[in-house]
Amino acid sequence: MNRITSLFGIKYPIIQGGMVWCSGWRLASAVSNAGGLGLLGAGSMHPETLQEHIRKCRAATSQPFGVNIPLMYPQIDEIMQMVVDEGVKIVFTSAGSPKKWTGWLKERGITVVHVVSSSRFAMKAEEAGVDAIVAEGFEAGGHNGREETTTMCLIPAVRTATTLPLIAAGGIATGAAIVAARALGAEGVQIGTRFALTAESSASEVFKEYCLHLEEGDTKLLLKKLAPVRLVRNNFRDAVEAAEAVGATEEELRTLLGRGRAKRGILEGDLEEGELEIGQASALLNGKGIQSVAAVMLELTEEYRRALERL
Repeated sequence: MNRITSLFGIKYPIIQGGMVWCSGWRLASAVSNAGGLGLLGAGSMHPETLQEHIRKCRAATSQPFGVNIPLMYPQIDEIMQMVVDEGVKIVFTSAGSPKKWTGWLKERGITVVHVVSSSRFAMKAEEAGVDAIVAEGFEAGGHNGREETTTMCLIPAVRTATTLPLIAAGGIATGAAIVAARALGAEGVQIGTRFALTAESSASEVFKEYCLHLEEGDTKLLLKKLAPVRLVRNNFRDAVEAAEAVGATEEELRTLLGRGRAKRGILEGDLEEGELEIGQASALLNGKGIQSVAAVMLELTEEYRRALERL
């Protein structure tokens, strides 16, 4: 037991990242049932879709679960009210300032956690009144902070900057990595890539299999003029790299990105023209195959114990 397990009422200080097109009710409920904290990824859901997933998740688990809400969500007012009305007790916020919504959520009895990419943003999140912080390093999949600070450097910096319960994220996919994060000052971890590639993830099976055969260096952070995102090599990524190499403007990159690229790649399995987002830790999973959440959680906890024994 530590501050993270006590805050959420969970067995293990392991949180599943709320990832677009991966984190539906099947994944979130499976992680919660296995002793971690499952999160629904609101970023890829319309309000009515999220409502459906909240209700299905509650029916599938009696354990705590939460919702990750990007604060730049276009229907943010509607989705926040719906989350309250549905009785959600844990909200992770990301991609924006927590100043506006943290107090509003806490007044309604909700535990609030904010995702940051720097110690400066961690201090601002503490000032906003959040209950805990996720510090996410450069290794993470999906959208990243502009600072490009690695998890190894970020966690001790944030630990020095704030006294809040701290959750490490970015590049964490093994029990040994959890030990390392704890040694750096984190009290829990948020894992994205490992759970994105499980059987219960809503991502395409084609996408999962592709990512489970990636090697070191196969992902790269691009689209920094828009919102930095870690991408796997394919035709779309090659086009982005070529455009950025000749100084493409923000508007030109936005046109190239278009709409629905992430859905096309992650959910629908278009390996050439889709936006394939995954973390650097995917290379550590090469050849593992698609595992169940229960198997992953068992593996993580056993690896954690063995790593401690080695030390």
